[in-house]
Amino acid sequence: MGKFFGTDGIRGVANKHPMTPELALALGKTVSRLWTGGKENFIVIGKDTRLSGDMLEHALVSGILSQGVNVWLSGIIPTPAVAFLTASLKAHCGIMVSASHNPFYDNGIKIFRHDGFKLSDAEETEIEAILIEKSPEISETSYPETGRAFPLSEAADRYAEFLMEIFPKRLRLENLKVVMDCSHGATFDVAPRIFRALGAKLILLAAQPDGKNINDRCGSQHPDEVTRQVRKWGADIGLAFDGDGDRLIAVDEQGRVITGDQIITVCSGVMKKRGELKNNTVVTTVMSNIGLSIALKEMGIRHIISQVGDRYVLEQMMTNGSVLGGEDSGHMIFLAHHTTGDGILTALKLIEAMLFESKTLSVLGDRMKVFPQALINVPVKEKADIESIPEILNAIRSAEADLGEKGRVLVRYSGTQPLCRVMVEGPANQETRAHCERIAATVQKMLGTPESIRSDSPKSSRASGTG
Repeated sequence: MGKFFGTDGIRGVANKHPMTPELALALGKTVSRLWTGGKENFIVIGKDTRLSGDMLEHALVSGILSQGVNVWLSGIIPTPAVAFLTASLKAHCGIMVSASHNPFYDNGIKIFRHDGFKLSDAEETEIEAILIEKSPEISETSYPETGRAFPLSEAADRYAEFLMEIFPKRLRLENLKVVMDCSHGATFDVAPRIFRALGAKLILLAAQPDGKNINDRCGSQHPDEVTRQVRKWGADIGLAFDGDGDRLIAVDEQGRVITGDQIITVCSGVMKKRGELKNNTVVTTVMSNIGLSIALKEMGIRHIISQVGDRYVLEQMMTNGSVLGGEDSGHMIFLAHHTTGDGILTALKLIEAMLFESKTLSVLGDRMKVFPQALINVPVKEKADIESIPEILNAIRSAEADLGEKGRVLVRYSGTQPLCRVMVEGPANQETRAHCERIAATVQKMLGTPESIRSDSPKSSRASGTG
């Protein structure tokens, strides 16, 4: 990771370095000069619902227009929609203004290449070098004719049509009752529109964004209300998206959370039966639950493990010829259909699997045993090399020795926040939790800030994906 880019674009507190209008302006100029050749070219921009989106969008647009390049404004739209529009409209690149599942006061910028894929490490390094050096060629070049900004009013319609074309025409959702949580985010309009068009009976939650309520006790990070509403209404499935719509956490008809790993288990099994699982290979990250590896092995499916971050998942998918990969946090890539993770597409694929198997989600979800998992996020004042701190290493090794082959320990820094993530899996909740707390306490002692430790569920790693 570089000075600005983390595991998923540039991210930080809005109006504080690096997430400032000044950086967005410079980034708009830089991207325009690197990948476009003049005014006849254009860049697609989208954003989620957070308050600072307008500020950063306008700064990006100003930088792009100053270089004589046009902009098509997609408005509030999910991140995967920007990737789709960029590729399908043959734009020179796409930019999404979003901080994904983070709270409203954060924001971020994600960039897609002309083909709809996220930037490589080398491309991010090239951009960072220009931003850091403040190259005069970028910052001072002027054009007698600037670019223009145009609204792309049909952006959501194009994206909705794209997703509905993927869903088999022979299938309808008239008999399906769906609870949907849009996290007051980018899916609040387009996701309900798609599911209603397919005939689903919809109970809609968190679909009234006000700029500050995005991800606030709702969405994929907080599926408690979805669980409650599924039980209340006797729904067949609950769907919880994150703020920018690139990930999904599901809830079965019994009100149990179905993690990203379980979704991969269900979808990979159906894809294999239908001859759609290219090279019989699935890619996930080191954060995936042990239960996923066991389930895939039982189904005779090859399992490749990547480092954390959806672009690293994608890298391994392309290297190994896989069409399915993702993160336990609910970020799934169906490469036969899309270039990036897409929460709505994942929801449609999961429901398609239910209809193909003629089974409830609880039955399908039980194909994978979720091993107890504890995840604790420790705020840190610096991201020192963990290998250089004996106290932390000793705490990790002690837990690993006690767990043996019955569990595992993973300690890593967040790529987008000043956090050290401590994750432990083991055979029993109490033992797993105790090991995690001991390691987290050591990290807090050696690297921590006065801010309190943030604890996540010991049974799910919803917050353990990208970032």
